[in-house]
Amino acid sequence: MSRGKTIKPTHVEGRASRQAHADLPDGTYERELGREGFFGPASQMYHSHPPTAWSAIDGPLRPHAFDANAITGSHASPWGAQRILSNAHVNFSFWRLDGAMPDLVRSGDGDILLFVHEGAGELYCDYGHLGFRDGDYVVLPRGTMWRIEAAGKLTALVIEALGGAYKLPDRGLVGGHAQFDPAVLDIPAIDDAFRAQQGEQAWRVAVKRHDEISLVRYGFNPLDAVGWHGDLMPVRLNWRDIRPLMSPRYHLPPSAHTTFVAGRFIICTFVPKPMESDPGALRAPFFHNNDDYDEVLFYHAGNYFGRDHIGTGWLTFHPGGLTHGPHPKALAADPGLVDGAHDGVAVMMDTRDALEVAALPDGVEWADYVNSWKGYLDTDTSA
Repeated sequence: MSRGKTIKPTHVEGRASRQAHADLPDGTYERELGREGFFGPASQMYHSHPPTAWSAIDGPLRPHAFDANAITGSHASPWGAQRILSNAHVNFSFWRLDGAMPDLVRSGDGDILLFVHEGAGELYCDYGHLGFRDGDYVVLPRGTMWRIEAAGKLTALVIEALGGAYKLPDRGLVGGHAQFDPAVLDIPAIDDAFRAQQGEQAWRVAVKRHDEISLVRYGFNPLDAVGWHGDLMPVRLNWRDIRPLMSPRYHLPPSAHTTFVAGRFIICTFVPKPMESDPGALRAPFFHNNDDYDEVLFYHAGNYFGRDHIGTGWLTFHPGGLTHGPHPKALAADPGLVDGAHDGVAVMMDTRDALEVAALPDGVEWADYVNSWKGYLDTDTSA
């Protein structure tokens, strides 16, 4: 038998919509106050002004935007990648690699998730050989030895699940084949390319544990497996293989696009999809206070509807405690003028624990981002 929930009518006060994210009362702006990352209890508020139309914010709590394109310099190891955000359960870094890694690496701190923003190449690990391209996620279980031979320049996100492991989300009513069938996950192979890289030459393995690096030296290539079996392994998933959940009459919450879950955070992927077609449905993301989580969004490709002056290779960070939602230009757009498809590709990370911003090179953070939200009533939307 399927599990259900108690029928519990929602209280309605004043002028309000009967359906969240649709048929808003004239002249109002909807804001969701939710718990547990869109999975818990929630209320919809209907305001006469945009909830993010502040005139100023005094104090440390504010939204952030970072231009990762301004992070220069390549690093031969992911352990040298530029840290951007972190807490006790996750490190979020941006990595530039040019060519082949000279050493193997291994994390003793947790699973590694790579998201390839630009470039392509070959990955060699304990389990074999795996080619990759832009838009690929590569999950590397904790303790896996690996290295990359990039075909030129490579940029990637490195997201470390500290003390944790990446898993697939429970798809619930839509079933385990929704969004992507596990059959599309690719696994390293012990193939001719893997065997060809084996040999008696000296290698080093840079092992990271407690965020410190130790070097283990071998007089041979330790990627010398001749076979393996089991149910723990690296996997590759490209965003092009994700078939998004959609509704023409209802704007789905971000959690509907969850790709991976870890102990204290989730990874979601937004991919091209048709826009909502019902005339009463919201098309821009709805304003929300999801104060149990911090939200990070990395813009990989396309034009992400809902943001203004934010391009590919940028990321935004919205901490819990502040309302966030669509930028003024997106909110002011006539839905009838928005074409029928959304072509943006973005990676989102929601963390249960507060994130800290790392020390960053000059020019990476757009310091005036906080002020880009306040001009709803006087923004020139013709640009």
